[in-house]
Amino acid sequence: MLAAIVLTAFSELIVYLVEPSAVQSRIIIALLGQLGVTQVRRCNTAAEALALLREALPSVVISALYLPDLSGTELIRTMRADPDFEHVPFILVSSETRPQVLDPVRQSGVCGILPKPFSEAQLRKALRNTLDYLDDDDAGLEKAGIDLEGLRVLIVDDSRSARGFIRRVLENLGIRNFVEAENGVAAVAVMAENLVDLVVTDYNMPEMDGKALIDHIRHKSWQNSVPVLMVTSESDQGRLAAVEEAGVSGICDKPFEPAVVKALLLKILQPQ
Repeated sequence: MLAAIVLTAFSELIVYLVEPSAVQSRIIIALLGQLGVTQVRRCNTAAEALALLREALPSVVISALYLPDLSGTELIRTMRADPDFEHVPFILVSSETRPQVLDPVRQSGVCGILPKPFSEAQLRKALRNTLDYLDDDDAGLEKAGIDLEGLRVLIVDDSRSARGFIRRVLENLGIRNFVEAENGVAAVAVMAENLVDLVVTDYNMPEMDGKALIDHIRHKSWQNSVPVLMVTSESDQGRLAAVEEAGVSGICDKPFEPAVVKALLLKILQPQ
C-alpha cells in the first residue's frame, strides 16, 4: 500500500513516464522540466512500468493510451488490482475523445486526462491534482467545525477502483468511517439499516443509477435530508439537470480534483 506522502512542490515529484514515442517523451519531459519536475524515468512499455513499480513507487505514473503491450487502460487496471501500488496516482495522455474509450480510465480513478498535445497549464493542473491527492490536509474542514471522526460516508459506485480513489481522497481530508455499495440497490439496503452523514455516488450504475438513488433518498428513505455528492463522468446536461432537480447537494466531475471535493464538502457539511 502507498505510504503517506506529503509533497508541496512539483520538484519533489518522482514521475514514471510510459510513452513509446521518443519524440513525445522529449516533449513531455521538457514540459515537466519547465514546471520543475526533473525526476523522470521513461518506460517504453507497460511491462517496464510495472517492473519499475515493483522496485520503487513513484509519486505519479503518466502514461500514453496506446502502448506496445497493454493499453493505458489496462495498465491502470493492473495497478489498481495490486495492493502494493493501487493508490499510485495516474495521469493519462491521449488524443482520444470518445467517451467509451476514456470512461474506463475515469472509472479507475485518475488525477487527470490530458489531451495530445497538451499545454503547460493543463499539465500544471494535473500535477496540482496529484499533489492534492497525495497530501493529507484536513485543516480546512476541521476549522469549519465539521466532525470528521464521527462522519459516516456511504460511497456508491459500480467500480471498485473508483470507490477506492474516492475513499483515498476523503481519507486525506480526515474522514475515517466508510461504507461502500456497488450500485443504488445495494445503497438503499445499506441506508435502510445504517445511519449515514454523507452519500457520495456515481451516476451511471447497473440496477439503480445515481438519479434513481437520489429520488429514493429524497422521497422514500427515512434519511431523506442526508447530503448527496455526485461524482460522475456523465456529460449529458439534460441528465445532470434532472439530477439537480432531484435534490443532489453537489456535482463533481470524474476525474475530480481533490480541492474541488474539499470545497464542495465545506459547502455541504459546514454547520449552519
